[in-house]
Amino acid sequence: MSSSDFLLPLLCFLLLFTYRDAASIVNRKVVDTCGYEACPTADPKKLNIHLVPHTHDDVGWLKTVDQYYFGSRPTIQKAGVQYILDSVIQALLANPERKFIYVETAFLWKWWLRQSEKVREDVRNLINQGRLEIIGGGWSMNDEAVTHYHSLVDQYTWGFRRLNDTFGSCARPHIGWQIDPFGHSREQASLFAQLGFDGMFFGRLDYQDKISRLRNQSMEFIWKGSANLGSRANLFTVALYNNYSPPPGFCYDLLCNDEPIIDDPESPDYNVKTRVETLVRYAHRQAAFYRSNNVIFTMGEDFNYQHAEMWFTNMDRLIRYVKEQKGSEVNIFYSTPSCYLKAVNDANLQWPTKTDDFFPYASDPHSYWTGYFSSRPTIKFFERMGNNLLQVSKQLSVLTDLKNDEKQLEHFREAMGVMQHHDAVTGTEKQLVAEDYARLLHNGMQQGVNVASEAIKKWQLNQSSEVEVKDMHSCMELNISSCVYTENQDFMLTVYNPLSRKVETPVRIPVYQTSYNVVDLTDGNKMVSQIIPIPIAVREIPGRKSNATHELVFIATLPPLGYRVYKVERNSNEPNHRDSAVADGSIDNEFYNVFINEDNHVVVEWKKEKNMTLHQSFHYYEGMEGNNKVFQNRSSGAYIFRPKSISTKNFVEPGSSKVYKGPLVQEIHQCVNEWVCQVVRVYKGKEYVEFNWLVGPIPVQDQIGKEIVSKYTSNLNSAGEFYTDSNGREMLKRIRNYRPTWKLDLQEKVSGNYYPVTSKISLKDEEELLKLSVLTDRAQGGTSMLDGEIELMLHRRLLKDDAFGVGEALNESAFGEGLVVRGSHYVVGGSMKNADEIALREKNLALQMLLRPWLLITPVVKSASTPANSYVTKGTGLVKSLPANVHILTLEPWKNDTILLRLEHIFEVGETKTLSSPVEVNIQDLFSTFTILSIEETTLGANQWSKDMDRLKWNAETNDVPQPEENTSHPVKIENGAINVLLTPMEIRTFILRVNRLDL
Repeated sequence: MSSSDFLLPLLCFLLLFTYRDAASIVNRKVVDTCGYEACPTADPKKLNIHLVPHTHDDVGWLKTVDQYYFGSRPTIQKAGVQYILDSVIQALLANPERKFIYVETAFLWKWWLRQSEKVREDVRNLINQGRLEIIGGGWSMNDEAVTHYHSLVDQYTWGFRRLNDTFGSCARPHIGWQIDPFGHSREQASLFAQLGFDGMFFGRLDYQDKISRLRNQSMEFIWKGSANLGSRANLFTVALYNNYSPPPGFCYDLLCNDEPIIDDPESPDYNVKTRVETLVRYAHRQAAFYRSNNVIFTMGEDFNYQHAEMWFTNMDRLIRYVKEQKGSEVNIFYSTPSCYLKAVNDANLQWPTKTDDFFPYASDPHSYWTGYFSSRPTIKFFERMGNNLLQVSKQLSVLTDLKNDEKQLEHFREAMGVMQHHDAVTGTEKQLVAEDYARLLHNGMQQGVNVASEAIKKWQLNQSSEVEVKDMHSCMELNISSCVYTENQDFMLTVYNPLSRKVETPVRIPVYQTSYNVVDLTDGNKMVSQIIPIPIAVREIPGRKSNATHELVFIATLPPLGYRVYKVERNSNEPNHRDSAVADGSIDNEFYNVFINEDNHVVVEWKKEKNMTLHQSFHYYEGMEGNNKVFQNRSSGAYIFRPKSISTKNFVEPGSSKVYKGPLVQEIHQCVNEWVCQVVRVYKGKEYVEFNWLVGPIPVQDQIGKEIVSKYTSNLNSAGEFYTDSNGREMLKRIRNYRPTWKLDLQEKVSGNYYPVTSKISLKDEEELLKLSVLTDRAQGGTSMLDGEIELMLHRRLLKDDAFGVGEALNESAFGEGLVVRGSHYVVGGSMKNADEIALREKNLALQMLLRPWLLITPVVKSASTPANSYVTKGTGLVKSLPANVHILTLEPWKNDTILLRLEHIFEVGETKTLSSPVEVNIQDLFSTFTILSIEETTLGANQWSKDMDRLKWNAETNDVPQPEENTSHPVKIENGAINVLLTPMEIRTFILRVNRLDL
């Protein structure tokens, strides 16, 4: 190497070092200012181009979370999040004008834990200067169709907690950034508004809707997120022009193929003039479809910025040369979604409004993204189980003041946050990723069981007792009637109720023998119990390794947020009630007659409503297969549902059934064929019918993919209308073959009428005043293709990919065979003359399906004895009942020995005559294990005091959208030893409590 060869790189190094050092000095001199104060000034007389550098980092999709973070498996996808964050921070430090946004707290936290203190200081400074802005802020960018609001609130709360504890108020998100989910729910908008957000940006909307909105300049609008909360749930919303991609030809990433900005006039490839003209021309074209003099360019894509300087160098040049244009009518600068929103707000314009949602989403005439409403049904149920146990663990940790459980709860919260991702619970990930999601959730749930067990053991022992309570176990396979701890031994059964109201609920336990005593240890009484055979189809599920042949059933009466202990003993002398099977016949209770007709359909007849009947039957669609090269050849796959025919196919096998009757429950065990079976149940005194269905392995030897549905066909005249829930909360009216906001041209008659059913789908007959609802135990796709009919998709097995990126057919298998799925529907309904009664029954049943009693089993050793006076066999966390319209949504340990409490009103305006009224609750004397010393209200995400929330104001074109009020919740009234909280319909209020602990 010559001396000149050596000096040149040395000189370059010194210049780079000097420049970066100078930049760091500049950064230190910049006064810390974040939020809107850190925004560049828009020019009111020019078109302002907001360049928003961003990366979209899926928390699992084609690769697992860890594979995406570390960048492994590059042959699947070249993506490494650690390199993105490393590179972006260095690029921001190199030039104080640059900005960047980041979204996925799960990845940011994983990266943060591995950084030096110097890097951490740099990141804090960048956030405090508003140059690195946190957007969204949830643990992941969640799906909006199949997620439940309970889990959504949790995942935002935990993401916000990490951000707030680590970076302070400048990391508090102001904007929802939902650029990749496949359709958008109204409840999501409502939640964002309640989180204190000023707006929301999204990328995907129906192609017909987008055409309409572009024509009438309604790509930006005020979304009325709730029919109940008024202006508190209104959210300014931006539909992005080019999804979340940069303008065509202006992608400057390692993963892109666009030409860089070449600004050497001596070069034959010099392209500054043409590039600037093209960009400005595109900006004017985009601006024509929007109302203000601002356009946002999303400068990034999936897993971009692994070498951030490529992007920033070219954007630096674009900004420089656009600004150097003489007489330019545009102003260009680095920006963020917050800054764009602030500039649009400053324009003080009027905006259209929207009251419905964005389902179903279609990307072309034959691609309705409604298949993922049902894809991977087992992982959808597993996530719902996870939420159930997470609430149990958090509640018990609070009620028993359990110490040293923080880390276990953290891991569980994070696993559940990952599951909300729009390629996790949706079922739109590769098989290897689905298996890793299951691993993460299983590990989190095991930690949740540890917390719950330790808490219950602490609760069950008196302070002075030296008696040891043995280890407790949970049964994670009750969905396949399997539990190694109950099958062939005596055991203690602790049943915990996570609901804030007393429940009387069936408990079903897999057992091997047929004679048991069940004793309530609280009063020593022997319980009425019943033994029922486990259906053969369940016993033969592939991979089921269980000796259990029967289920032991009894009715547990459980206190609110409380437990009760039962002892279950084998008894060879007194057999349980065990009627022999009847080949045919009917079952009934006080409310229903149920039987199977000659068509092998289940018939339900109401006893109180003589004019109300229902037929249930199974059917299937054949999935369309094509080469995906043109719209008409699109295949049905993980994302989209596209049947070959608008008509379902029937099962023609004769089928079989047996009837079992006893003092508690009567059941029909029905098999339609070898791979579609169900148990239909009615319990004594319970006003619902349970359909416990089992589907799989779906045969594909005929090389035809199949999508299995259950139909509930009633005599109701529903007039083309039906209702589905929005993320388990408010109900939305659906009208067949119709969209409220544009004239629909529907070429896929079935999938274009499918909607997400997170927890409930309903029909109404306004003339006969009848209502029918089906409640689900997981998210499913649903519709009403004929009046009086409800259709729910249970399981899908397809042989072709739909070419939307996952690269695999939705062909799930387990233990060498097609996947078997088991789940439940609960059918309720009746006369709307008793609307209050029906509504309360539906609400309570939906809550019991969401938050089921959790079973903890302790094997009994015959030689062991426990003094009766040392063992607490019943406990409750509440000393009084809550009103029927109030539910404790959240009770969890928070920071510095505080408690996070959320109360919600569970009824909508006008839903009932009485329960839809506002209600006041005194919470000071509510809890049994602590009293409240102080209470402070926060926004929904618990990261800002409610009194400090100050959202941007927006003007509507119509007069039906009042301005957001700053503190619309009534203040907590503290007087005469009472702490009174007022709740209006559908309102959620969040509090931080400081408490004084009482003896258990």
